[in-house]
Amino acid sequence: MRGSLALALAALGLGCAGPGPGADSARGASALIQSLKSSRVIDLSHTWETGSPVASVNPPYAFALSATHGKTRGTFNDGGQLSFAAEEMRWSGQHGAPSIDALGHIGRNGKLFGGLDAAGVTAQPAGIGAGGVGAHLAIDQFPTELLVNRGVLLDVATMVQGNASPLPANFEITGAHLAQAAQRQGVQLQRGDTVFIRTGWGAHFARDPKLYAGESSPGPGLDAAEFLIRQGARIVGNDTLTFEKRPPVVNSPSFQVFPVHMRLIADSGIYIVENLNLEELAAAKAYEFAVVVPPLKVKGGTGSAVRIFALVPR
Repeated sequence: MRGSLALALAALGLGCAGPGPGADSARGASALIQSLKSSRVIDLSHTWETGSPVASVNPPYAFALSATHGKTRGTFNDGGQLSFAAEEMRWSGQHGAPSIDALGHIGRNGKLFGGLDAAGVTAQPAGIGAGGVGAHLAIDQFPTELLVNRGVLLDVATMVQGNASPLPANFEITGAHLAQAAQRQGVQLQRGDTVFIRTGWGAHFARDPKLYAGESSPGPGLDAAEFLIRQGARIVGNDTLTFEKRPPVVNSPSFQVFPVHMRLIADSGIYIVENLNLEELAAAKAYEFAVVVPPLKVKGGTGSAVRIFALVPR
């Protein structure tokens, strides 16, 4: 790491030790602010629109103005000075542009991460843990130490295709692909990282939403999931609708639906981010960066829409 990124990561506690107390601490805080201001901010999010692709198992996104300036002017008998607008939105917490899955979102064989009874944890419609058990698996309990973290981009699409073209729809990413991408890019994964995988399909999100939300798309398989677990990733994400290769089905050693989700979330307690926009990050060849992942603090939520961005050197 060099320049502003190295300083920012160090000051945030993501690299070397931060500054000492007193005047040194004040200088460190000032340096951190300057470092952040001088960093390039890359938005990793698409725009929420009513026509945006959403996984079919979730309710569609809806938006409508419930109050307009034309209708609200004069509401308070102030001679028409004040007017306001407001909206109503309907969406699923789990899927959007992008979104993050809470640890209580996926279960395996009736159990959630930590061995908790899945049915019991979600027995109350008020949300995950509303019945008194498993509240720590809801999105409002997202760890504060992961809000700002060391991020790594593994650009598998460029490595495989030789250019920025998206991977084929039937392409399964393996652990070897991830290891090769890291080596090619000169980055080393560290325990606790936030790891994003580029398939190139983010370009289809707005350009061809039907293709993006179709039956097939590239993504990590179980072998890649095992690699991420061994590397100690805390958050993983990519630029497709469901993160893992779709259709999300395997037949060996047993029939499983969404096997990668079960392995990462239910078995390993790793958060999954979907629907990222990684094109600008890849074009900048920014493979190591400070990443900000701030889910909405929705009590009992199974996931959250999230505005994710990366800080990289200019």
